[in-house]
Amino acid sequence: MVKRVVVTGASGKVGRPTVYELLEHGYDVLAVDRIPFPDPKVPSTIVDLDDFGATWDLMNGVLRRMESGPDAVIHMAAGLPGKQTNAYTFHTNMLAKYNVFEACARVGIKRVVWASSETILGQPFEQGTPPYAPLDEIPLARSEVFFSGYALSKILGEVMARQYVQWYPDMTFVGLRIGNVRDAEAGDYEEHRQWQADPMIRRWNLWGYVDNRDVAQACRLGLEADVIGAEVFIIAAAETVMTTPNSELMKAAYPDVELKEGTGDFETLLCIDKARSVLGYEPKHKWRDHIEM
Repeated sequence: MVKRVVVTGASGKVGRPTVYELLEHGYDVLAVDRIPFPDPKVPSTIVDLDDFGATWDLMNGVLRRMESGPDAVIHMAAGLPGKQTNAYTFHTNMLAKYNVFEACARVGIKRVVWASSETILGQPFEQGTPPYAPLDEIPLARSEVFFSGYALSKILGEVMARQYVQWYPDMTFVGLRIGNVRDAEAGDYEEHRQWQADPMIRRWNLWGYVDNRDVAQACRLGLEADVIGAEVFIIAAAETVMTTPNSELMKAAYPDVELKEGTGDFETLLCIDKARSVLGYEPKHKWRDHIEM
């Protein structure tokens, strides 16, 4: 059973709750990032994943922050869209992903859970409408103009994971197509108030979001689930960000796009059925629990 886990990007919005989720469930965790982990009680180290030698050292257990090398890696480290140029974001994301995947393969780490993105579903949908809603994992990954360097790195990351499984059939890659992440401690849910006045503000991702603690849950389940090969899962909240029913949202924003029969008024339009059935994922956090409307 997987017990020793390296979490990259551990100091970030998703990495921090993932570390605590694993610790609460009895895992031996090493938190890895370019900046120190904020909690000194958590075993951590600073590693530049752009450096293959340092990444190999990390995965090989040379740092000795664990009793032995890790059993699995949760790779959440990534350059974010809009923070650097497209070229820089693409370069650092692809290089770090290759270094982590390759180092894991060389030292015999069998499972990698990693951060893909909802952007490869075809967002922003103002520029390329979705084929239907709720949107699932079936359509081919694609990116429109917005955040192209970031989304392209995620598309190619999924291709890379499939290729590694061809080379190393005993490896498993669990790609999480993570939605727009909200952090309650950072006050992110306050933004939800202003969105209610104009539903078009959030049409770009079908009014989706996900709490960072639910992403942490998905990361842990990605370690535990009976999955083989390279699989991808949409990870979103169970609901939209809106108080307006889905039928009205879709009619106003995408009148020619099918809203599947039986979709609930406020049910997520980024379908999480696959994550529910395969990973056992069930979102626990709702934006309405954090603000009063």
